[in-house]
Amino acid sequence: MLNSTGELEFSNEENPEIISQLASLALCGGKSSAGVPEKTGYPDSVYVMAANIFQGIRIEKSAQKVLIKYGNEPLRSLSKSEDQSFRRLSYELAFSALKYQDILETILIDSCIFPSTTIPDHLSSLIIVMLYDFQDRKFQTRVLSDNEESISEVQEVENLLNSFKIKLAAALARCRIKHDALSIYHILPETVRKQELRASALPLYAWINTCKISPEEVYNNLKRRGYHKVKSVLHIDDKVFAVDQHCYDVLIFPSHLKNDLINIDLFKDYKLIFQDKSRSLAVHSVKALLNVDDDILMVNTSSWYTVAHMSVLTNNTSKVFVCGAQSQAKDPDLKTLFTKMGCKNIEILRELFINIESKDHRLQKVKVILLLPRCSGLGVSNPVEFILNEHEDTEFLKDHSQGGISQEKLHSLAQQQYEQLTHAMKLTKAQAVVYCTCSVYPEENEAVVKKALEFQDLGNKVQPYRLSPPVLPLCSLKEIQLSTDKFFRMEPSEITNGCFISILTRERDPSETVSVKDVLARAAAKGLLEGIELGKSSKREKKKKKSKTSLTKAATTDNGIQMKIAEFLNRETKASANLSETLTKPPLPQKNTAQVGASSQTRKPNKLAPHPTVPTFMKSTCPSRLRERQAHFMRPRPEDRMVALKPVEIVLPPVFMPFSSPQGIRSQMPTQHFYCRWVAPKALMPTCLPTPSLARKGEKPKEDTPSSLLRPPRPWL
Repeated sequence: MLNSTGELEFSNEENPEIISQLASLALCGGKSSAGVPEKTGYPDSVYVMAANIFQGIRIEKSAQKVLIKYGNEPLRSLSKSEDQSFRRLSYELAFSALKYQDILETILIDSCIFPSTTIPDHLSSLIIVMLYDFQDRKFQTRVLSDNEESISEVQEVENLLNSFKIKLAAALARCRIKHDALSIYHILPETVRKQELRASALPLYAWINTCKISPEEVYNNLKRRGYHKVKSVLHIDDKVFAVDQHCYDVLIFPSHLKNDLINIDLFKDYKLIFQDKSRSLAVHSVKALLNVDDDILMVNTSSWYTVAHMSVLTNNTSKVFVCGAQSQAKDPDLKTLFTKMGCKNIEILRELFINIESKDHRLQKVKVILLLPRCSGLGVSNPVEFILNEHEDTEFLKDHSQGGISQEKLHSLAQQQYEQLTHAMKLTKAQAVVYCTCSVYPEENEAVVKKALEFQDLGNKVQPYRLSPPVLPLCSLKEIQLSTDKFFRMEPSEITNGCFISILTRERDPSETVSVKDVLARAAAKGLLEGIELGKSSKREKKKKKSKTSLTKAATTDNGIQMKIAEFLNRETKASANLSETLTKPPLPQKNTAQVGASSQTRKPNKLAPHPTVPTFMKSTCPSRLRERQAHFMRPRPEDRMVALKPVEIVLPPVFMPFSSPQGIRSQMPTQHFYCRWVAPKALMPTCLPTPSLARKGEKPKEDTPSSLLRPPRPWL
């Protein structure tokens, strides 16, 4: 009916069909309801906890714009609030009410619930969260379970909303028509709507606790449970998983498998841990910078899962110091958690990071600092999951509900980040700083890093910091080449949350020497020594003994080779003398003798390793000087008396000599070696014909000479 002002007015006695028609005009969520189970409401304890969360993060307005007053007293909550699924439902409900706070307050005023009813101020937050759920299930009655414990405040608010459901539906329809929106979901800012779409498709990331199980065992365990390994889990509704392309120990699952996964033993026994990929990227960046026995300092990390992941990657060999986590450091079950996860090298510092001095005796071996400063976090698509896994403050939800952050708050965060980064750079023993945020604002990322590098303190006797490119194991060469400014970025998408990483390293002091142990450790961290075990300090003595033994054997082998060379020369000298007597043709003068083994083409001799049975011959190979040369092989001449010669070494296949003349000559020749001279005319190509005598230049050998019988096949030419 029409009221006095001509507007539609509904009473509580109207036909229920009107309610359904009005509710259909005001459907929210912006998503298709096909295949989605009908919502039946939440337990009373979820409403209470969601109301308390909303009370702490609601957007406060100026006194002139205040429509509804909120009290400061929290509602009584139950012990069930420690349950993970219970907390997730409460945070999701509070976050949804926060996004629609303005619309819900307008509906309460328009429906005359406020200020006509006398409701205590401390119940205002409960009314807001229950109204959001009431309109989300199309103003249908909530279904209660038999064994659920009821709360009086929830029952009071529910009776109030049911008595005004027609007016509430009408007010919601008018709000939608006023904004010309298909649903109140379309009234939200565009940035918030895009964030919700990304969050609905965002996959689950979980890292493998290699202290308790190997990746292969995890794969086999999942395959036995019906999971299949694929390359990508995007838009796949089956039970599948994939290995992350940046972190080898991180697995990816479709988001709809969350309830199934949390109930399997891999997650119950802390062998698989759900966590955002940005935190895994941060700890892997630290690992790639570590040397042997280097300690780590983690600053402002709010999740103990991040600390545990860092501990697991170090194999408990380095000490991990944690600073700036006072809110979680008082957890009595913290030691039990680390024991269950197999972490033994974690030490918590109670001091503020800004108050820690460079001379602190505990941090003298800290070489890498992981700085995770508090940021706006607007690169996170699903802030509720991020809060539950990272134990972030609930204030994290306020900026996400509006899709942005004020300039004043952004400037305050950037100043805190700059102070922490510059303090980290003042720790003189540290050699690298990894700076990581989940922000999309350059003011919190590139601007902070560049300002810290520009104004770093150069008064100390330490090398300055500089930007380093992304770490190779985490990034492909193509990604590193595309990162011209040496920053690693991941934009928020339906695949992953946003992430920014900057790696600062000191310029190495020229006077500082790097040990082989550190070089091998760095190579192993980068995956360059896969399958190779590093030597331990306890085996040094054995290595020294082995090296001495090998040197002795090498010296003995060299002496044996020299003796064999001397004996060989002695035999060859006698053989050449007997051979010259039997041949009819006299040898040519020395000036016409070609260089032994020389080619007709001028080229530099190759430096080949000396063969133990083939000696190196010089230009002068007269028998009269061979005896003199024999002495030189036995006693090498001093360095200052050596003459620069051009030896040529040739190793040929075994040559069998079919002599038809005296057997005495043949018996005196060695069976495996034959000393021969080569005729290499300059005008002709080398014939490589072994002859027992020297031919004149340009003179062909006769058919009846022994040289004509020494023409073996030449398959090596």
